Amino acid sequence: MIYSRFSALESDSVGKKICIMRLSAIGDVCHAVAMVTRIRTQWPDAHITWVIGKVEYQLVKLIPDVRFVIFDKREGKDAVKKLKTALKDESFDALLMMQVALRANLASRVINAKTRIGFDWARSKELHWLFANKRVAARKHAHVLDGFMDFADALGVPAQQPVSWDIPVSNDDSTWGQQQADALGTYVVIAPAASKAERNWLPERYAEVAEYASSLGKKVILVGGPGELDRRTADTILSHTQVIVEDYTGKTSLHQLLMLLKHAELVIAPDTGPAHMATMVGTPVIGLYAHSNPLRTGPYKDINNTCSVYDDCISEQKGKPWQSLAWGVRAKGSDLMQKITIESVIDKIDKILVINS
Repeated sequence: MIYSRFSALESDSVGKKICIMRLSAIGDVCHAVAMVTRIRTQWPDAHITWVIGKVEYQLVKLIPDVRFVIFDKREGKDAVKKLKTALKDESFDALLMMQVALRANLASRVINAKTRIGFDWARSKELHWLFANKRVAARKHAHVLDGFMDFADALGVPAQQPVSWDIPVSNDDSTWGQQQADALGTYVVIAPAASKAERNWLPERYAEVAEYASSLGKKVILVGGPGELDRRTADTILSHTQVIVEDYTGKTSLHQLLMLLKHAELVIAPDTGPAHMATMVGTPVIGLYAHSNPLRTGPYKDINNTCSVYDDCISEQKGKPWQSLAWGVRAKGSDLMQKITIESVIDKIDKILVINS
């Protein structure tokens, strides 16, 4: 099946029903929000249903004019049964299959849709192509967010520039965030923990960077999720420095975290959800990358501010540059992040906090 535009929606969006299947993770959901914002803005009369993970829902739950159906993958077959029950009486004009994982593909079978739009051949994995009857246009070397925008293109949704994110929070969370910002003054956020330990920078280097930011007159705070890796990483950083003024690790909701990121001057993080959350609210991000190509998964508006050793790592492991390999191939190894130097991060801090001040 070749790519074709979905002309049934292109001519008239009024009353059209669109279902989006993107369950996880936080960073990818942030990218998907940009595409949802585009559809809502350009096609305000379209009816949007988003099938989403339980944790990720907490970030997007207040987006207006979108119905959310929670899919808790930990429930296994019961999650599919619940999805089938929730949507049993509905038929969608289009299903946007924005997750290639086999679990999501199998679950999508219970969604009744006239047109099932999937990724192009190059981006189809885990038998993704079997579950779609239309495909987005092929694209080479696309950022994940741009890849998601291909689905809006396939629908015929007019382009929207610049890319924007509409992600409301409650008045209580907004007030809480402002109170923290007022108490802290000017501050830098370190969000040190990715979902896998190998993607994390060394805690002692985070500590040195924190001390440098402090020497510039900036307060430094830590943020992170409730997981054991997040807690252990934060504790190790705290053992190496006394300049951290607040440790919010595991103490905030996703919306409270979003507000902390919004009021910060700068966020420093590896390839993890808070980096992309910060992008949504317009805060500069220094991304730390070794395993994945920041051109594909980096903070969307701050690709030029990443400290990346990916190019060197992939060339060393594969014997050729990433441009000669399949898009998105990852470098492997538990010690790759050590190749990112403190000096390279400080150079980026100077660029953002000193030169632009």
